[in-house]
Amino acid sequence: MLRTPRALLLDFGGVLADAPSPPPDPPELVQRLFRLVDGAVPAEQIARDLTAGAHAYGRWRDEESAGEHPVELGHRQVWARFVTGGWPAPARAAVDREATPLAYAWTWHPEWDVRPGIPAALAAATRAGLPLAVVSNTTCGAAPRDFLAAAGLGPLFTAQLYSDEAGVRKPNPELARLAARALGVPVADCWFVGDSRHRDVACARRAGAGAAVLMRSPRTDREEPLPELAPDAVVEDGHGLLALLRACEVTERPDDRPR
Repeated sequence: MLRTPRALLLDFGGVLADAPSPPPDPPELVQRLFRLVDGAVPAEQIARDLTAGAHAYGRWRDEESAGEHPVELGHRQVWARFVTGGWPAPARAAVDREATPLAYAWTWHPEWDVRPGIPAALAAATRAGLPLAVVSNTTCGAAPRDFLAAAGLGPLFTAQLYSDEAGVRKPNPELARLAARALGVPVADCWFVGDSRHRDVACARRAGAGAAVLMRSPRTDREEPLPELAPDAVVEDGHGLLALLRACEVTERPDDRPR
């Protein structure tokens, strides 16, 4: 049986929310960029460069995450390095000025949906007195933060740590340690819940988290299984997380139960 946690660190994509893989060149973003650069770059080229840029950024993230202390790029760096490098100078400058709102638009997915059982699991953890933090790699943390607020889950989190804001990305243990410090709980007393062995379980191990809980998602099955990154527990969704919390004697305080 796992040690009873004093706090939970949770990934966003694959744990709190999930969605089908979005296209790397959403039409709305293509048209927004086309208008922003005053047509200096054809819409067809913008779409191609977004697609190529998304793939190149993904490869960079994989390579960076294989290192000991992976970092995250800022919004301006992402656009300049992976998308707009071959564009005319005025077009590059226009994108650079709007790098953050454009990163938000590239990150936001209308198809995001809260994973089954997550509201109940978070509510139970909160009633049990466990502080919660989001620990997520993302291009623009403002997008998942707004999603959680709109879903009514935002107020449940004491802290939300996103790689673009922190400058480091999982499996860099500093992201988990920053979250634990924000909660005022030693990381050794935290459960780290994520859907990736390579990112989340590795981050939990490096940070010295009390337990690494793997919540299965489509990404989980695409990863190569690594024996050295075996999680302490595996759950299917929020319902499974709630059952695991209860099995580890995380109980809601009677005075806090809704009447």
